[in-house]
Amino acid sequence: MNKKEEQWALFWCSLLRPLLYDEIHEKGSYRFLRNLSEQEVPFPNGSQKKPSLSTLKRKLALYSQSGFESLARKPRSDKGLPRKVTQSVIDTAISVKRDQGERSAATVNLFLNDLHRITVPCSTLYRHLKAHGATRLKLDIVKKKVRCRWTREKPNELWIGDFSDGPCVLTPDAQVARAYLSLFIDCHTRYVVEGRYYLRESFDILIDSLLRAWSVCGLSEELYLDNAKIYHANALKSTCYALRIKLIHRTPRDPSPGGLVERLFGTNQSQFETEVRAGDILTLDALNRAFQAWLHQYHHTVHSETKHMPAKLYQVATKRRVPVETAVKFFMKEEKRTVHGDFSDVSLHGQFYAVNPQLRGDKVLVKFDPYGTMDKVLIYSFDGNFLGEGRRYSREEKDRTPLVSPQKKPAYNYLDLIVRNHDEHLQQKARGIDFAALPTTTGWSLGTFISTAAELLGKKEGTSAFSTREIETLKKLYDRLPGLNISMLQEAVASAEIKTIGQLVLELQKFKNNH
Repeated sequence: MNKKEEQWALFWCSLLRPLLYDEIHEKGSYRFLRNLSEQEVPFPNGSQKKPSLSTLKRKLALYSQSGFESLARKPRSDKGLPRKVTQSVIDTAISVKRDQGERSAATVNLFLNDLHRITVPCSTLYRHLKAHGATRLKLDIVKKKVRCRWTREKPNELWIGDFSDGPCVLTPDAQVARAYLSLFIDCHTRYVVEGRYYLRESFDILIDSLLRAWSVCGLSEELYLDNAKIYHANALKSTCYALRIKLIHRTPRDPSPGGLVERLFGTNQSQFETEVRAGDILTLDALNRAFQAWLHQYHHTVHSETKHMPAKLYQVATKRRVPVETAVKFFMKEEKRTVHGDFSDVSLHGQFYAVNPQLRGDKVLVKFDPYGTMDKVLIYSFDGNFLGEGRRYSREEKDRTPLVSPQKKPAYNYLDLIVRNHDEHLQQKARGIDFAALPTTTGWSLGTFISTAAELLGKKEGTSAFSTREIETLKKLYDRLPGLNISMLQEAVASAEIKTIGQLVLELQKFKNNH
């Protein structure tokens, strides 16, 4: 006796209970059965009707003779056999289907109408074909895959990511827009390494989610994504190769392997998003704050599959860290620009970026992080050589610091060459003149003054440490201050806050005005 048969036996026993346990005298049994037959009762098959008096008498006699099991509903003698159509029609349908397994129910019925002048409902036809092993699956026409469960032995071995449509939110300009949930889940622990709602479903959102997950949870060994176009971007492939992450794409028209993340989407929709839709419309920030609270609750609830809390399982995860900059550079975009000849800048998305003035008029590649703050860009030549950075600025800035690199002293000194040639020329005409020995109005020579200044200013190289412009400045000072001596120079250097030529000139000028 199966469960269904047992249910029918209990039904008849419950109706006949007073007679089965002699609660009614034998003389009153007929009256009890007659009254019972006039009452509508719910039957086990869901119908509501009156049991016939003859059926009640028969069930009572069966129980008295054979006991409880005799009250079970007997199966039809023609169970499984065609009743509205003949067996010959079914045999023909089976033969037609076996002859060509790809034939549909409509095609099989064309043959039945031609041979027997009859058609069979599709559900009836399929039931008989399945019972005789004549469906496409039974005939091995459909090569359906035998699945195995997606799992990994430890955390961060495999992450699965996807997008899902979310509820509508209120945008900053008081418009209503659809939100989209971008989510990545760890296969082993069912821990959501990153989940957040956005206002669009695009490649930059995918990258933002991945960068957030990598910066917090490290890198996974494998990454499983949908087969959509954004998941095949070269930038994503390059990054995964560089970070040694195996990128796996879902096979086209085969959604089953993504069931793990889809199941989480379903849980989120039934538990979280239904509550969001039932309340007042939220902003995107408020929606994400509420989602993070729900996610925390999900992480600390025992999972029905793993029998552990995702957060507890993920605690032992080995996190393979990498600087975020290493990943960002693969997602940088580039634009061709010409450096402005007057302003020494490049224009990008309505913003100006100041670059080295030496690049004015040059054609350059401007590389930038489209997901960052865009405060600066990187400047490269078309050959791939790094030329420097570009700083975002306004062309109205008055105190713009020039980005000219300090110039090195030339390896071949032109002045030394012409002086040496001139000295040789003088030696040929005369023995030469000793300018350092000539008398001066100050009592000491210009050369002595310059070398003394170099020593007081801490120039270890002596006079050669000064540039031509600095020597010219010292000469003008020497000519303008008659009576200059070493004590005045020492006092001026001691008073200078910064030991430079400009500060020295300023202090000597003060000394002159005070005396």
